[in-house]
Amino acid sequence: MRLPSAIIAFVLCGLFAIGAEARCNKNVAEWRSGVLPARFELAQEKTVSAMRVTFVGHSSFLIETPQGVRAITDYNGFNGFGKRPDIVTMNNAHSTHFTDDVEHGVTHVLRGWAQGRVEARHNVTMKDLHVFNVPTNVREWGDGSTRFSGNSIFVFRVGDLCVAHLGHLHHRLTKEHLEDLGRIDVLMTPIDGGYTMGQPFMAEVVKQIQPRIVLPMHYWGPHAIDRFLGYLGDGYEVVRPNSRTMDLVKADLPETLTIVIIGGYGGD
Repeated sequence: MRLPSAIIAFVLCGLFAIGAEARCNKNVAEWRSGVLPARFELAQEKTVSAMRVTFVGHSSFLIETPQGVRAITDYNGFNGFGKRPDIVTMNNAHSTHFTDDVEHGVTHVLRGWAQGRVEARHNVTMKDLHVFNVPTNVREWGDGSTRFSGNSIFVFRVGDLCVAHLGHLHHRLTKEHLEDLGRIDVLMTPIDGGYTMGQPFMAEVVKQIQPRIVLPMHYWGPHAIDRFLGYLGDGYEVVRPNSRTMDLVKADLPETLTIVIIGGYGGD
């Protein structure tokens, strides 16, 4: 399996219009097999199915698009601070996953938890990046009760490349959740096994969604990775790149489920 070391832009046959519907399409767009020079910046005027993803700590990733949009997941004022994001998402009202002190210049601050009984719903398009969320419930610490829509799965779409960030997921997904998500290519997955949900159940969520790539996050130490891989069973590959940055191109995604460990030991 080959992962690209530099972004290679495969251009859609005609401009892929990012519609208002908040889900990822199940149908793959038609492709033309022409290859553009391998420079990310050359795609500025086209909508191409590509992203650059950098792990910046805990459960935060910097996402960069060909048209120069920057988004940071689980923005907490520390991880990714100073990266000049246009969009920040915060899945859960927990100190390591959100902040009210957002740096200057951010256009969209997307908080993923309900206000009272009104769940959070976001559907934002900025140039070639479309971001939407799918609310999920969370388990309260202490009594184990359920907090309505206390978390969001955020989905980032460029062209027909769809990346989902599970946030602080506490339960397996329903049929409705999966329908709302649509087809997901790359899944950012918490594997701590305790603060979110047990690793056997998180492995089931991966099997529910069936992504091509999993990016583990929200864990501490190599043993968490080893245990998680054991629960996934067979039929996957593991890639351990030297860099915390990787380029995702729709046409270059692996056919086999691939776990890409760009988070190092996961905690910082």
